[in-house]
Amino acid sequence: MVKSIIKLKNVSKFYYSKGVIATGFTKVNLEFSMGEFVAIVGESGSGKSTLLNVISGLDTYEEGEMYINGSETSHYSEDDFEDYRRKYIGNIFQNFNLVNSYTVYQNVELVLLLNGAKKKNIRKKVIDLIKKVGLYKFRNTKVSKLSGGQKQRVAIARAMAKDTPIIIADEPTGNLDSKSALGIIKLLSEISKDKLVIIVTHNYEQVEDYVTRKIKMHDGRVLEDRIIKEHQDVTLDQARVYKNIRFLSKIRLGIRNAFNIVPKFLLVLLVYLFITASLMSEYGSFKESEYISSKSGYNQYFQNTEDTRIVIKKNDGSAFNDDDYAKIKSINNVSSIVYNDLLLDTSIDLSDDNYWISATVNNISNFNKKLDYGRMPENDNEIIVYGNKDDYYIGYLKDEILDKELYLRDLYTGELDKSVGLKIVGISYNDNSNNYYGNSEIYVSDKIIDNLTYQINQQYSKLTVMFQGKYYDVNNYDQNFRIVPKRDIQDGSVYISSDLNYLCKNENCINSTLSIDVNNLYYSDTLELKVTKTYDKKNMESLVGIKDYDTYNGNIFISSNDYNKMFNRDNYQSSVNVLNVEDIDSTITKLNKAGYNTLKISDTLVQEGNTEVLKIMRTIVTIILVVVLFFISYFVIRVILKSRNVYFATIRMLGANRKVSLQLLIIELLTVANLAYFTFIGILKLNELSVINVGIFNTILKYLKINDYVVIYAILIFISYLISLKFAKKLFKNSQKGYSFYKIQLSKNNKKILTNKNI
Repeated sequence: MVKSIIKLKNVSKFYYSKGVIATGFTKVNLEFSMGEFVAIVGESGSGKSTLLNVISGLDTYEEGEMYINGSETSHYSEDDFEDYRRKYIGNIFQNFNLVNSYTVYQNVELVLLLNGAKKKNIRKKVIDLIKKVGLYKFRNTKVSKLSGGQKQRVAIARAMAKDTPIIIADEPTGNLDSKSALGIIKLLSEISKDKLVIIVTHNYEQVEDYVTRKIKMHDGRVLEDRIIKEHQDVTLDQARVYKNIRFLSKIRLGIRNAFNIVPKFLLVLLVYLFITASLMSEYGSFKESEYISSKSGYNQYFQNTEDTRIVIKKNDGSAFNDDDYAKIKSINNVSSIVYNDLLLDTSIDLSDDNYWISATVNNISNFNKKLDYGRMPENDNEIIVYGNKDDYYIGYLKDEILDKELYLRDLYTGELDKSVGLKIVGISYNDNSNNYYGNSEIYVSDKIIDNLTYQINQQYSKLTVMFQGKYYDVNNYDQNFRIVPKRDIQDGSVYISSDLNYLCKNENCINSTLSIDVNNLYYSDTLELKVTKTYDKKNMESLVGIKDYDTYNGNIFISSNDYNKMFNRDNYQSSVNVLNVEDIDSTITKLNKAGYNTLKISDTLVQEGNTEVLKIMRTIVTIILVVVLFFISYFVIRVILKSRNVYFATIRMLGANRKVSLQLLIIELLTVANLAYFTFIGILKLNELSVINVGIFNTILKYLKINDYVVIYAILIFISYLISLKFAKKLFKNSQKGYSFYKIQLSKNNKKILTNKNI
């Protein structure tokens, strides 16, 4: 069992600066025991504070040996000295070095949390210590509002809370009035009864009635080491064992530090709001550019390339029924359904002798645009034309064409069907410069759509005629077996050219059978017909009403009902239009889960511009922006947090190593970063609710998706982490062994010496 807790044997301390060697103290031989109250005195520069720093492990020594509880320390590393200070040393400073933004309770609590205590287990101990130093009624008062004597009492309570065997006090009464100073000396005298208390003082008369030993130094040497009075021997078997700070305590302290100084918090919050707004604005602008670029694409199969359109089919390939459409309509974000969506991708012609409009077809019930001229349709034959205002007919001749009756040109024969006229009663203009002349859209009634369905389906079907055991492909380039529907022909009958009689028995085809096979992507069918008449040049006009024998010879004529029967079928493919294109992917997911195959039209477009270049540009600009934002925010935050240097020095003296200090800084900045991020999200929500109206916020809301917000959040967290690392590096940049920083911060009396030395 060792009587001396600290022993110095021929210990010397030197400083090196620009080739000059300065002596701190030389060949010091001292022993200190538990229960002593030791005063070290001497004039300025005598080495007393330097000796105190070596004893407390704040400084190293170059010569001799210092023993701690009987163990040598000359081989100690930085970690060893940190462990020594943590287990053995409690510091009380002339300038207090309290956390001024903390209350009295929080300052005393801090040392216990840093050394692994649970918050719920320490309240009684903290209160008892505060009572012991006579500050109970100030327990919830911020330290910044206390007098000098009260602050020093808080520092003593904090040192007692650490419960180390050694208390080191450097000029603890230097900034106090005589009454407050006497109270502090009495308190230290009481503490020394079961600890070793060593103080440095320039006013020995103030402490001589209480100390048990006096050490006088001059020019780096001990001139006097005198016992003033006997002390009670106290034996220390082993220093207290400390635990690492708990995770929840780190979180608690980090969050507390984020908010405890309101001006600092608001300034850092503004910095992070600036970072968040910059990142989201940049992302939103690029997303808008990509979106505009994507809309300028084209597809040779789809004429309607609205980004709100989704093409759907049933997984089993069967036709849609009413239950299917009811299920689809019930899905959120579905604004409309185009039942036969082939209409959207097939151009039809409306014309007469003077006007001509080429357009795709949509149902009038799906019209949700602004009507610029005219009115909404009231009758089945009334339509709305939607197109570009630069279109010659609907733009420049809008007054002439409004209320004009035009006729559909048959997709198969190319002839005008003047049996039904379509009157243009409304005109709507789009704002897309790429929607040029000849690429308009007409909105018509269900009756007109039914009229067009057979023509549309016919375009996408392959027809084959089987006659007299041979198959003949039907196309518009070959007159033979080209099919022409006529209203006056009886259902089930077919008229063929008399030139085909040679194929039949006895060169007479009357009552023979002719089959028409129809095949497309969705279905196949066969129409059985009986040849009831044959035509030639003489009777063609009387049978079918056509004079041009040479052009139509070889065609087969069937009834319009039979022709429509082949193509007026159920819908095997439809299109869904979504209300909000931002949510189109989630709508597609719901449609897939409901049993439908989907195709997002915007994914099928061939881009006229290079969107990959835009994406590369976005990545490069984002990286540059992140770097710029990092440096701007770092320099601003470094200035704002400069006042935090003393805080981090203090917690290191209380038992927090560099790693813990960094973690507390990271938690502090991440807390503000998260608050700034979600505050900005709240501002965006206010913009969405029209409480405020900022243009760039509308762009962000429109074009950013969940994954974009996640990426921006990750970037913000990454920037915060980098700022913490760089700030911490700056914080400890003067240290090779981890001592200089907090020595400079805490040892005010030796500041000039310590900043000039090189260790």
